Amino acid sequence: MFVRFETPKELSTQTYEAVERARTTGKVAKGANEVTKNIERGSAKFVVMAEDVTPEEILAHVPLLCEEKGIPYGYVPSKAELGAAAGLPVGTAAAAVVDAGTAGESVEDVVKKFSALKA
Repeated sequence: MFVRFETPKELSTQTYEAVERARTTGKVAKGANEVTKNIERGSAKFVVMAEDVTPEEILAHVPLLCEEKGIPYGYVPSKAELGAAAGLPVGTAAAAVVDAGTAGESVEDVVKKFSALKA
């Protein structure tokens, strides 16, 4: 429903790593509500959504909001792995890189790859 394109395995792995690096040196918002707030404020630099979220309606609005605000977004297959990358002991439906910290280059690289997939 909310997944608009397929994500290759190597890009998923690179995305988890970028979120993890951004978490340790910058700021990452975790969870659908926090991510939505950061998108609406325009402070999110990159949004990542888990494909295995149920019910899917939780994230149905996120791609539309991102496109409206011009914020790049992508998907990863596992909410458990996304939660771990974001520093949580549980899975998370979505995460947003608010401040990439020293992960700036890797986040930009992931953004470029996701942009190429959407085109």
